[in-house]
Formats: sequence, structure tokens, C-alpha cells
Amino acid sequence: MWLRTSCYISFDVSVETPFILMLRPRSGLQQWIARESYTLKPDNIIAVEYTDHYGNLCQRLTAPVGEFSIRTSADVLTSDVIDVSPGAPFDEVQHLPTHVLTYLLPTRYCESDYFIDLGKEIVAGMLPGYDQVAAIERWIRENIRFNPDAPHFQLSAVEVNRQGEGVCRDLAHLGISLCRGLCIPARMVVGYLYDLKPMDFHAWFEAYVGGRWYTFDPTQQSPKGGRITVAYGRDAADVAIFNQFGPTLYPREMSVQVEKLATAPE
Repeated sequence: MWLRTSCYISFDVSVETPFILMLRPRSGLQQWIARESYTLKPDNIIAVEYTDHYGNLCQRLTAPVGEFSIRTSADVLTSDVIDVSPGAPFDEVQHLPTHVLTYLLPTRYCESDYFIDLGKEIVAGMLPGYDQVAAIERWIRENIRFNPDAPHFQLSAVEVNRQGEGVCRDLAHLGISLCRGLCIPARMVVGYLYDLKPMDFHAWFEAYVGGRWYTFDPTQQSPKGGRITVAYGRDAADVAIFNQFGPTLYPREMSVQVEKLATAPE
């Protein structure tokens, strides 16, 4: 399917503020970026782009005092379904590609060493690999409430499990932690999801089984396509759509839209 994304974020900046933005999707096996626009205001801001350790496109800049805004849009070809593979086998750690190994380790928001016993309990009797991750996804959906308006902030997996609810990022952290506790590599994904309600940036997780990454999203009742990936990382600390440095600064306005195009863009 062809999707058109748009994002607008504005800030009132009181002192010159360095930013690192992560708002550009890139073409890959799962998506093709056919058209893209990216506008900064004031229009004399110079941004420098680089690629981080995870292959994400990052934009580095300093916002001047006053109103600062970012407006992006993209036309993207992506699948309207996601791949599922019941029975895909567990990959033994000694056979994993080197670049995947980092996704086995505990991180700030994914304290996987605390979830070994719970993970074993959840997947008891399941075939090692994809079926275990599907059981984890199902357990989170049935036991942790997805609440887009959750009042909690920047929860780790341990805190999410204790609270029993969270936003999409929080549920992804819990899924990642449970997978890593079973020696299944798992990573955070941030991007867009068509027909998400309420519309916003969205987070889910991927697990590495059967020699490749598969998508899992405990906020949705069934496997759902229409996804556009903006960033991958170990947890939310790696995939923030913006990081600003200095006095705390919150967006004055932020809007996200995803629409389905009837045909390919001209």
C-alpha cells in the first residue's frame, strides 16, 4: 500500500538549543521512500545529517531563540500485511550474526535479567523461537493494559509490569525484556502505523528468530501491516524522535497524520 505521512512539531526556544532529530525514514527491504520533504523554520538553520550505529538517519542542529518548527512528509510504499512464521526456530546464540548480539543485552529501559523466570513461565510448552515470542506478545496484550493516555512517564519494563499499563513504548519494552531473558534478540522500532487510534508516532518491537527479524505489536489485536519504520534501537533511549540538550523544552504543538493513497504518487 502507498501511505503518506506528515508530521509537524513546534517549540518556543528561550536559549540556543542543540537538537538531534530522528524523523527521516529510509528505504529498505520493508519500505520504499518515493517522495520526501523536510522543512525547518527559521529557514536559515543549518542541519547536518549522519547515520547512527543502528542505521538511523539523524539530523543535528542548533535551534535559535524564538519559534522553531519542523515539518516533514513522505510518500512510502509498504506492505499492508506483516510476515508471520509460526514454527520459525530459535537461533542459538553462538550462531547469531555479530550485529544482532547487542540486542540480547539488558539496557536502561529493558532490564531483561529480571524477566528470565517470568519469560519461562509465559512460554512453557511453546516451541522455541517464533511461537515463544507470539506467546509473549499475547501475554502482554492480555495482562498489560494499552493506555495511550497513561500518566506514567519513561517507564522501564520492570515498572510497566508493576503498573499493569502503559503506552506503546512501554509495552514494547516489556516484550523486548521478556524475549532477551530467553536469549531471543529483540529491538525497539519507532515509526508510523496506518489507522492507529489515536494517531501519533507508534512503537513496537521486533524479535530475531529463524534467521530474520519479525514484527510484534501487543497494542494491536491481530498482525497488522501499514507500518513505516523511522528508527531501530535497543530501547527508547536510542530512538527518540528528538533529543534536545539544555533547559527542558516541550513541544508547543505536535501533530502526526498517516493517510492511504489510492494510487502511487506522481
